[in-house]
Amino acid sequence: MNSYHLDHLQYLETEAIHIMREVAAEFERPALLFSGGKDSICLLRLAEKAFRPSDIPMPLLNIDTGHHFPELNEFRDQRATELGARLIVRKVEDAITKGIAVPRSGEISRNQLQIPTLLAAVEEFQFDCLIGGARRDEEKARAKERFFSFRDSFGQWDPKNQRPEIWNLYNARVNPGEHMRVFPLSNWTEMDVWEYVKREKLQVPTIYFSHQRKCVRRNGQWLPISDLLPLKPKDEIKDLVVRVRTIGDIISTGMVESPADSVDDIIAEIAAARVTERGSRADDKASEAAMEDRKKAGYF
Repeated sequence: MNSYHLDHLQYLETEAIHIMREVAAEFERPALLFSGGKDSICLLRLAEKAFRPSDIPMPLLNIDTGHHFPELNEFRDQRATELGARLIVRKVEDAITKGIAVPRSGEISRNQLQIPTLLAAVEEFQFDCLIGGARRDEEKARAKERFFSFRDSFGQWDPKNQRPEIWNLYNARVNPGEHMRVFPLSNWTEMDVWEYVKREKLQVPTIYFSHQRKCVRRNGQWLPISDLLPLKPKDEIKDLVVRVRTIGDIISTGMVESPADSVDDIIAEIAAARVTERGSRADDKASEAAMEDRKKAGYF
């Protein structure tokens, strides 16, 4: 008698597709967060597998800080067009103009400003669920998340008050004004994502591969030179062959020196890496509690 065994990636894929279908069955107005980064690219492929040949039954949502890499936004728009998906973009700049988001004096990062912009989009479209690409291996605060992560009527998250998830049964009930964040990639690692990109032959933005870029040394990291990053007279600037492992704002995304110009090269590089991918994010290095504080307030 033949038996069918799933390999590691097939198991993760099956689990994620099950969660996607649970969202479609349980929620009236879900959205899928899509930035054009590698994790959300995998989410889109999983959504295709979960719902094709029907259309993906939810819009794509992106919060644009105005500090994104141009390559990322171009890829985001191109991919949404290819899939025939509805893409909703809400900009932090517009939220500032409307008084929804208020910049702090002297602060150039827009991480905190993403929170009111996102929550305003949730209210505008009455979303009751947002699917995100967060993984538990990324960062300590993300490791505390469940697959179905409840947000109260203020959009806030309480890590000490989460719903049990026994035998893959998920409590998706929310009252008006509340919503759920759902993370189908919770059990995936950075290596799993790249193995999946390889297996599915997925396109990713070019900045994930080695390229030449002018960078400045800040707090032990190489940050890309841009019009948004103020330079100091004593800054050390070099023209390097680099790539990104994880993509945030252009002012906080650390570049890693790397010759990796193929998915196979990236997989080999990750296998030998001693630093986590978010170790190259200046916004996370500022404080160990930074991510958890932002998540409690309503961050992705």
